[in-house]
Amino acid sequence: MRDWAENQIMLAFIRHGVTQANKERRYLGKTDESLSEEGIEILESYKMQKLYPDVEYLFTSPMKRCTETAKIIYPTLCPIIIPEWEEINFGQFEYRNYEELKDDAEYKEWLSSEGTLDFPEGESSKDFILRCKSGFIRMCNELSQIVGQDANTLVSVGMIVHGGTIMSLLSLYAEKDYFDYQVSNGRGYACRLTGVNDKEAQEEHIQIKVVAEI
Repeated sequence: MRDWAENQIMLAFIRHGVTQANKERRYLGKTDESLSEEGIEILESYKMQKLYPDVEYLFTSPMKRCTETAKIIYPTLCPIIIPEWEEINFGQFEYRNYEELKDDAEYKEWLSSEGTLDFPEGESSKDFILRCKSGFIRMCNELSQIVGQDANTLVSVGMIVHGGTIMSLLSLYAEKDYFDYQVSNGRGYACRLTGVNDKEAQEEHIQIKVVAEI
């Protein structure tokens, strides 16, 4: 069995473009909202600036804001959907913003915890991170099956996902903490992946090195 050596798998983590809820600073999780016109224009501008690296393979969250972003950035690629990469369910906070929540007792308690408490009637951060992790292992295994022994010297992979997905995966496999990997819409990180061979992802060996910001 031939291992993919270091430097051979490059990952582009890219957060989806702006939606109306993002512009209004709402908690946008399970709501399947499309990109706004402004969001589309910003992505097209970034693409004109050649901000995004070329990739051979593309994986996305199933949510519209991600699949629409994928079509704009990489129109010639057919993305593979990773269901586990849906954004977190914000529960009672879903699609509301600070102004609408600032007098809510549960919201005040959540803010006081610096975001460590579970979202009321929503998904826990722990469960969300584990879900994202499961999706990442799925992606690595699918990539191994696709590329196999015919791997090029360099394998380049695009991932169009949510901000929370990026923070979850990089906090698991890179060097910093969850909130250190916050990123604005349409931006992301170019990374190097190791610990995957031509048969499967061996979870305990996976490491991600952030090479540059996108």
